[in-house]
Amino acid sequence: MTETASGSVARGGKRPRKGLKMKRIFTKPGVHPYDEIKWERRDVVMTNWRDGSINFEQRGVEFPEFWSVNAANIVTTKYFRGAVGTPQREWSLKQLIDRVVGVYTKTGIEHGYFASDEDAEIFDHELKHALAHQVFAFNSPVWFNVGTKSPQQVSACFILSVDDQMESILEWYKEEGVIFKGGSGSGVNLSRIRSSKELLSSGGTASGPVSFMRGADASAGTIKSGGATRRAAKMVVLDVDHPDIEEFIETKAREEDKIRALRDAGFDMDLGGKDIVSVQYQNANNSVRVSDEFMRAVEKGGDFGLRARLTGEVIETVDARDLFRKMAKAAWECADPGVQYDDTINDWHTTPETGRITASNPCSEYVHLDNSSCNLASINLLKFLKDDNTFNVADFVKLTELIITAMDISITFADFPTEKIGETTRAYRQLGIGYANLGALLMATGHAYDSDGGRAVAAAITSLMTGVSYRRSAELAGVVGPYDGYARNAEPHKRVMRKHAAANDDLRTVGTMDAKIHTEASRQWSECLRLGEKNGYRNAQASLLAPTGTIGLMMDCDTTGIEPDLALVKFKKLVGGGSMQIVNQTIPRALKQLGYQQEQIEAIVEYIAEHGHVVDAPGLRREHYEVFDCAMGERAIAPMGHVRMMAAAQPFLSGAISKTVNLPESATIDDIEQVYMEGWKLGLKALAVYRDNCKVGQPLSAGDGSKKDAAKQEEKEPEVKVIEVNRPTRRRMPNQRPSTTTRFTVGGAKGYMTASSYPDDGLGEVFLKMSKQGSTLAGVMDAFSVAISIGLQYGVPLETYMSKFVNMRFEPAGMTDDPDIRMATSVMDYIFRRLALDHLPYDERAALGIFSAAERAAQQRGEDPATLQETVDREALAQSAPIEAARPKDEQPEVKELTLESHQRFTADAPLCMTCGTKMRPAGSCYVCEGCGSTSGCS
Repeated sequence: MTETASGSVARGGKRPRKGLKMKRIFTKPGVHPYDEIKWERRDVVMTNWRDGSINFEQRGVEFPEFWSVNAANIVTTKYFRGAVGTPQREWSLKQLIDRVVGVYTKTGIEHGYFASDEDAEIFDHELKHALAHQVFAFNSPVWFNVGTKSPQQVSACFILSVDDQMESILEWYKEEGVIFKGGSGSGVNLSRIRSSKELLSSGGTASGPVSFMRGADASAGTIKSGGATRRAAKMVVLDVDHPDIEEFIETKAREEDKIRALRDAGFDMDLGGKDIVSVQYQNANNSVRVSDEFMRAVEKGGDFGLRARLTGEVIETVDARDLFRKMAKAAWECADPGVQYDDTINDWHTTPETGRITASNPCSEYVHLDNSSCNLASINLLKFLKDDNTFNVADFVKLTELIITAMDISITFADFPTEKIGETTRAYRQLGIGYANLGALLMATGHAYDSDGGRAVAAAITSLMTGVSYRRSAELAGVVGPYDGYARNAEPHKRVMRKHAAANDDLRTVGTMDAKIHTEASRQWSECLRLGEKNGYRNAQASLLAPTGTIGLMMDCDTTGIEPDLALVKFKKLVGGGSMQIVNQTIPRALKQLGYQQEQIEAIVEYIAEHGHVVDAPGLRREHYEVFDCAMGERAIAPMGHVRMMAAAQPFLSGAISKTVNLPESATIDDIEQVYMEGWKLGLKALAVYRDNCKVGQPLSAGDGSKKDAAKQEEKEPEVKVIEVNRPTRRRMPNQRPSTTTRFTVGGAKGYMTASSYPDDGLGEVFLKMSKQGSTLAGVMDAFSVAISIGLQYGVPLETYMSKFVNMRFEPAGMTDDPDIRMATSVMDYIFRRLALDHLPYDERAALGIFSAAERAAQQRGEDPATLQETVDREALAQSAPIEAARPKDEQPEVKELTLESHQRFTADAPLCMTCGTKMRPAGSCYVCEGCGSTSGCS
């Protein structure tokens, strides 16, 4: 640990300097941390997913040899500064870390954080070692901005405020735009705005907050499409007692109905599609701020009053259960709104004398004062698991001290997007330390994620992290003073510290690992309370759990934030291109911890590599299955398992937790109600849900109407009539006919399709081959081929088949190896999209929303559809040239088309990355792209 020196350090007769005494964690005196690393040069080449063209290239970049290809690629493309191809461009991880750490160390010296120059050097070296070894990472804005000529913005999370005045609403639009432009996200509570059921001073009726959300949504969508580093991330919150709450709840669900209708009508409603911009409210996460009063009314089945914004009087009474049901139903339909538990949030609020907490950042982990911000950093927990499978408590304590010191220093030099945010952040100095790789740590130590043991480990680590953070904050207050707003909030702040300490006392340990961590946590909280009583605290907030999207990839983490493992099989990028399938490295370690011999471990790992799960793995005992449960797949963790894990960590966090509770497609509205209710009872601060496929439009059916019409016809005409029907005639294929054979891969499943045409015109025959001859699948595909071919020859239009089979969803599904159809929801979906592209004219395909990659690219350039075919032909010719032509054939890397879904037996319902087109994966309540590191929220 570090110590606080107060006038006890004198050098050469100079005046003693008050500051922190730093102790070494990982480094050695006289040895620079870079000198103990083996460095290597690599080439980073990123290609465009649409046409294979190179969209980024930097050769000879320098990274430690233990950094993965993916981590190096993401840091090179996202964090290195300077124009590519110029001498000013950064080319080494050393340069990046030196640029950032240099500013932190210099600022710390200038503002008296260190007791001596030696302590400053220790701080500098330890920070560089930890970052180079992927032990922790600052959030992305630090890497983007610190040490550059740009404003030194270090925060990723912002909370704004809006009053019931037009000037304030317009200022909200402007402030959001500035934040989005910088690649960050913000949240806001609109509950101060009068409802559409209240009057204006002029006598007219107010527009209501939902109407003003349209303008903000359009602004966010415009800035997003203008070339920002990622989509505009925003959170909109409305209090449950607002008179417009029902309209707010149903807003996005109604828009989702529009998406389905427009998609079925042939409009391009895919992510990034040209027509999706016509749908509103798609750029924000919505949350309802519920009170204890409301939740108790739901429990008891009572009424609940909606209150006027200016007077506070009840202007409408609703049934609480009915309103709660509407919230759950809307979330069932489109995943919005989430819930934020207002009274719980404010009960743990350290600065209530300054103002209430009304909103959060886009991912709901940062909850604090309006017009404030928070900079984040996350610890890689797996780095503290020693070879003997014990947790290195001492090093974890020291690193947490180091990070908190650095994060507080950053507020001293940081710039902010608005003056109001800068004033609040400097006055309250909110920090957001957190962690990643919890899921991997639990699996590696033989703990099931959804178990008492797993929750005890998570709770103990979280308690230790926050206890050390606030103890360090109290030490900093003794050196450089408490935060400006501490004096007026001293008593409530100390009350919250006691609540954290009491929760730690109530923590019940289960095993040796969590018991050791908890013992140290208890000691840290005791010291925290003692020093806080003496010095106060430097920071109003210290900890939270962020999604750790991009920085999780930077640290080569297997799992993000508090999440469990996504799946047991991963795909590793190879130097020179391509990828290979690997079984998560935590699995062999877990099996060894559980007592399996090496031969058994090898057999189980081989089984997992083939099947993607552990069910019926040779020699694996059934009681150990739960250790390998994941977020998706054959043995997915139950929704309440996620809620219980959040509840275990929440009492030890200053902020909240970014996490979405995933539910299967079969989940009911009652299930979502239960999750929201249990979240409140278990003391969570915020909660979001996502039901698989809830955002996928389904083809409309006219079956009910047709039956009713037929019944009416029978009532009118009961007599039997003989009607002559012209029978269709079969147009057989000639003995010789042109045909095309297409090899395809969908979700890892390979197949062949031969499509034959009549010599004059028109498709007339389709043959499909998948699996071995004689298998059930091969027989079914043969029978299906015959049925489709006979239908075509009897005159069934190809467009009819398109409407029936496109968007059909079943396994296998996922990525394909076809550049025109990157994703398919099933083999049938792929087959008929490919047939449409090959055999239907552009106009007919456009009505179905089916376009080739070249056609989409031409549309994005705004080219006239009349000249589109010429463009398509030109681009198709360009695509036909081999990308790796310059490389000898025997040196070309083997590119394997592998998808996570093919081993999960589950399709991850996530969007495609708007930067590189790779399918994203969940990271907290956001998504992260493992291909390029782009995220849909904070990191």
